[in-house]
Amino acid sequence: MMDIDYKEVATKLYQALKDQYCLEPLTSTYKEISIKDAYEISKFFLQKRIDDGDKVVGKKIGVTSKVVQEMLGVHQPDFGFLTSSMQYPNNAKIKIEDLLIQPRAEGEIAFILSNDLSGPGITDQDVKDSTANIVPCFEIVDSRIKDWKIKIEDTVADNASCGVFVLGDERIDVTNLDLANLELKMYKNDNLISSGKGSAVQGNPYQAVAWLANTLGELGIPFLSGEIILSGSLVPLEPVQAGDQMRLTLGDLGSAQVEFI
Repeated sequence: MMDIDYKEVATKLYQALKDQYCLEPLTSTYKEISIKDAYEISKFFLQKRIDDGDKVVGKKIGVTSKVVQEMLGVHQPDFGFLTSSMQYPNNAKIKIEDLLIQPRAEGEIAFILSNDLSGPGITDQDVKDSTANIVPCFEIVDSRIKDWKIKIEDTVADNASCGVFVLGDERIDVTNLDLANLELKMYKNDNLISSGKGSAVQGNPYQAVAWLANTLGELGIPFLSGEIILSGSLVPLEPVQAGDQMRLTLGDLGSAQVEFI
């Protein structure tokens, strides 16, 4: 058995984040690393952010759709924390060379919670009842693992490959919405490049959020009122570089836009 110094690995990940370089896959360096190990590393990684003045503003589930799982070779969802420094306003201009390493854009439905949720035992209906609004969202994922050669343990340790996220301006009431059939369209430099429905995310975004609430609940981590919960990408990940303009629409209910410079 190999002992893993969680704090040391988290410090390496944090330094890679700050200085914008990649590490070899943790699953290569630490052959026997488990998801539990990865989660412990992620807690120290998060604490490094907090010690540096960041604040937790929500949580995220990732790798939820089959198309994203196939792209990454990871066949179960991951989870991570959203912090204040990751959040950018709609129409933001994001300077890649100051922030990101190997970014890819995802189109998602973000949930803003009206009540606390603490799993296990959370249902889809509990999620709906605790949702103040949904919001069209870009998540720009970014791995600190070289060439995106990740397994589930790599991405969980690396805070679910979080980069930054951008929320649209609209706050959408879910009362009469069928989220499973709500269609997201993603455009790159004014060209439609992909589309997907809410059903791409574990059958329904409510189900994905319930899974995350229950998974984190088993680890003693609740969802809190006012938090932002990212429910996973409805479309394939799209690599981005300086000069790219990305836009998405969520049915005819709202949109989000970001430019990379």
